[in-house]
Amino acid sequence: MTAAASVLSRARLIAAELLFPAAMAVDAADCIPPGHLDALAAAGFYGLAGPVSAGGLELDLATFCDVIEIMAGGCLATTFVWLQHHSAVRALGSSSNLKLAAEWLAPLCRGTRRAGVALSAGRPSGGFGGSSPRQAAARPGGPLLRASAVRGGYVFDGSAPWVTGWGAIDILHTLARDDEGNVIAALLPLGPGAGSAPGGSDSITAARLPLVAVNASQTVELTFSGHFVAAELVTGVQPQADWLATDAGGLRVNGSLALGVAGRCCQLIRSADRETAVALDLERAGLRVALNAADATSLPAARAAASAFAYRAAGLLTVTAGSQSILSGAHPQRLAREALFLLVFGSRPAIKTDLVARIGQNR
Repeated sequence: MTAAASVLSRARLIAAELLFPAAMAVDAADCIPPGHLDALAAAGFYGLAGPVSAGGLELDLATFCDVIEIMAGGCLATTFVWLQHHSAVRALGSSSNLKLAAEWLAPLCRGTRRAGVALSAGRPSGGFGGSSPRQAAARPGGPLLRASAVRGGYVFDGSAPWVTGWGAIDILHTLARDDEGNVIAALLPLGPGAGSAPGGSDSITAARLPLVAVNASQTVELTFSGHFVAAELVTGVQPQADWLATDAGGLRVNGSLALGVAGRCCQLIRSADRETAVALDLERAGLRVALNAADATSLPAARAAASAFAYRAAGLLTVTAGSQSILSGAHPQRLAREALFLLVFGSRPAIKTDLVARIGQNR
């Protein structure tokens, strides 16, 4: 068995035996069970994107996305929290700040230390759909989170509207913009107060956001008030245009969340309508191929297609399961809410435009 096949086998086992059986309980909970995240760490999954030299698995993108798809089909909320971690691992793996990488990269790959992201998207107008959490540098006009250069580092002021895993993370991969239009990337360690509960420190405060799906992800809005960031915590500084040129690839990963939710819908449909489930699985396979083959120009349409498919698959499951679908303890209504969530999470204007067309034309 190849290394990639072994990883996928472990992912299927965790999704089938741990995540999916508990998915309804997690859906009703206020936080992810620590045992879920510990199991992912024990399996080495916190190091999927990390370099082998730091104890990571250094998976190729396609295999990494396959793991995300499998895990999302088990429990989207758990996957959503765990997925944020890899942004910090990638940032450290490519950073010239070798001292910071030496301190944090190996424990992050082991999962003994866990990361979140505070990438300061533009405030959505009605949900995640107005902006993506990866749009810190892309937002036109003044940044929501501003970095002001001071002696010894920067001061961060402003907000990060969507920070996931608050209370389960030790460090934040954070992006802010300075007055020259540069993107300042930094890893902000969280002290006992900031990392353990909503509220934060004197210079970082958190307000919990109530979500209709994946609410156990403990997603908050952070406010930074004169928060000092030492130069030693900076992983990189680059012009906004350069950051935008390398950011588009991040859109691919979120497509696997939609395919994972859709895949679970297909499984549940199969017992009642095998023919429909087989047809859906074939369509899902085609969407996966399209996502893997997409470039920066075609990726928004591929992402929109995956999200629209999950929405349709959840609707078909609801109809197939009948009246039991609307019971609060039933999987169809949970998956329908998660598909709704994925219509707007991690979106961009081009994705939104394509989704409106697809849903409006029922394609």
